Amino acid sequence: MTSTGRKRVADLPRRLDTSGAPDAAEGKAGDLAYYAPWGNLAVYYRDGGSRDPGLVVLGHLADGAAERFATADHVTIEAVS
Repeated sequence: MTSTGRKRVADLPRRLDTSGAPDAAEGKAGDLAYYAPWGNLAVYYRDGGSRDPGLVVLGHLADGAAERFATADHVTIEAVS
């Protein structure tokens, strides 16, 4: 994952289906989101910015976890069934 100053961003192996998703969202600290125009996964560790067209919030991290993303050297996110 690379850092942009308020979020960590990573490429996904394939694009997600966003049919039925809202047109835009604002990423906030703790949000796990998908940016449809680029097909990226983002984890926000700071608030700020504006509503981004194509941003789909998928979920939210547990309390306190967002701060660890700002300084983490390595992050692994796995899907579980």
